Amino acid sequence: MTLIIAEAGVNHNGDKQLALKLIDEAKYAGVDIVKFQTFKASHLVTDKAKKAEYQVNDNQSDDTQLNMLKGLELSEDVFIELSEYCRNQGIEFLSTAFDSQSLSFLVNKIKLKRLKIPSGELTNLPFILEHAKTKLDIIVSTGMANLSEIEQALGVIAFGYISNKDDIPSLDGFYEAYSSEEGQAALKEKVTILHCTTEYPAPFDEINLNAINTLNQTFKLKTGYSDHSKGIVISIAAVAKGACLIEKHFTLDQNMVGPDHQASLEPSELKDMVQAIRDTEKALGDGVKRPFPSEVKNKTAARKSLVANVDIKKGTILTQENIGILRPGSGMSPNLYWDVLGVCARQDYQQGELIDE
Repeated sequence: MTLIIAEAGVNHNGDKQLALKLIDEAKYAGVDIVKFQTFKASHLVTDKAKKAEYQVNDNQSDDTQLNMLKGLELSEDVFIELSEYCRNQGIEFLSTAFDSQSLSFLVNKIKLKRLKIPSGELTNLPFILEHAKTKLDIIVSTGMANLSEIEQALGVIAFGYISNKDDIPSLDGFYEAYSSEEGQAALKEKVTILHCTTEYPAPFDEINLNAINTLNQTFKLKTGYSDHSKGIVISIAAVAKGACLIEKHFTLDQNMVGPDHQASLEPSELKDMVQAIRDTEKALGDGVKRPFPSEVKNKTAARKSLVANVDIKKGTILTQENIGILRPGSGMSPNLYWDVLGVCARQDYQQGELIDE
């Protein structure tokens, strides 16, 4: 069953009440997990870091990431409240850490059951190692990455999972861990990688869903999709391509001011996406080609039988001229056509009567 993550991210705009409402909507939509983002802005960016292009287009006046992100922070107390609210609502709470302090808080205070490494941190190997040393399951998003960068990150994770406290991190050590049977076993058990296009919204001609298969075949790990496209079609298609996890941004209102609202689903769309994914899962089936019960009852009406084209007397030789193939399919199958040619009729047949030889 596809794991569905509703990415609230920072679409609460720094408002606890909006965050709680996002949890309510995620629960109503039927997702498995609602995810936020935990960070200290001063630990995440310098005061010189410019906004990304999509962040500039949100019409906010702040000209730096730092100023923008400060307005999107939530306190640790609020995150504790949100996680408890999720527990009471019966939906899993998840948050992406963007700095070491936030990671420690999420692991030791919130006690997350899994972690998410965002695309922007894929080359931040020291930070990835901190994640891996928790021994928790890890979801790795791979936007902007090539295969070698992904492999290196997986090597760090494998090292963190299987190394001892005294083992000194090194690129050689990461490669050795990745290449080992123990490291591969740990990755297969605990890691999911997500294909992703890091643009908001992602243009359809750069989504490259076939990369889901490439990642799965290359790394032999559980593979999903983090969807930044508009609408719900691409998430549904990703499930059909074999994605085991879907992550999708959502908001209460796409017209709200903030960096991610315009590339997010509104609540009704999120609910539609969940239903469409569940329908797609049912439709995918088990791959065994066989007639289903709903089809069997239609065989008689849809298939054909051997019939008499004209009145046929007993003893008449059956030929291409006096027998034909018509509905219904309750008589002799047309696949016996050549077997009956040249046979003497054992009984009389009226025109249109099913042949029974």
